[in-house]
Amino acid sequence: MADRRLQVFFTVARLLSFTKAAETLYMTQPAVTFQVRQLEEYFNTRLFDRTHNRISLTKAGTLVYGYADKIFDLYAEMENRVKNMTGEISGALTIGASTTVAEYMLPSLLGDFRRKYEDVVIHLKVSNTEGIVSMVENNVIDLGVVEAQVGNKNLVVENCRDDKLVAIVPKGHRLAKKKVVKLSELMDYPFICREEGSGTREVIEEYICHAKGCGNGLNISMELGSPEAVKGAVEAGMGISIVSEATISKERKLKTLEVLELDPPMHRPFSFVHQKQKFRMRVMDELLEFARGYCEKGA
Repeated sequence: MADRRLQVFFTVARLLSFTKAAETLYMTQPAVTFQVRQLEEYFNTRLFDRTHNRISLTKAGTLVYGYADKIFDLYAEMENRVKNMTGEISGALTIGASTTVAEYMLPSLLGDFRRKYEDVVIHLKVSNTEGIVSMVENNVIDLGVVEAQVGNKNLVVENCRDDKLVAIVPKGHRLAKKKVVKLSELMDYPFICREEGSGTREVIEEYICHAKGCGNGLNISMELGSPEAVKGAVEAGMGISIVSEATISKERKLKTLEVLELDPPMHRPFSFVHQKQKFRMRVMDELLEFARGYCEKGA
């Protein structure tokens, strides 16, 4: 309903990137450029300065951006109030989730939500925890679900449930007969770790700092970008690792790995994170409420 040119301009101005705006809006970059140029032609002035592959708002662009922010806030308020009157729950949401959450928690939750609200369209972006928090900060996504603490106090963070982490070792490993291991027992073996920015890695590093001091790290032999890759490397005998208990149900059934409890235990929260917005789409509130119920069931 709102002017498409203004929506595209607002997204580019918020992200200061035509490429990122195109990804966010599910448009091609030439289409984004065309919409912005049309708006510049309408106002008969440049809205962006473009130099050395970087863009910045002109004085006129800053003025338009400020009004656009107010316009879209009022539009969201109007839409919410009309939908509250009619009882309609529809619209589109963009959710971001860290890798572990996206692969092992969200599929069933979002599937059940879509069956209940068939008119809702959900887009999902997957990144590590650091990337998801950045997307929330920049309004690229409406809601993030992450697996580590969030340091930005300007965001709303709501814990869903605790996740337990466990050690995994290959079949036949020296530690395989143990049921419980201390961190010190893992130090000497090649360790398969997630990449920098991963919530799992962040929690492991905090655990090590608390238990052993920040100067004494694990013997990291490999960094991989997903839980599946980490488990595969451990199964292949390339090292040991620490992973979310939620990720290893298949391996436990097939007995392809040995799972060891940690002493002391290691836990971290799965959390929802979003902007402190005065007016939120009703569909966002419905999804949060639905997800809270899901968390309480321990699904």
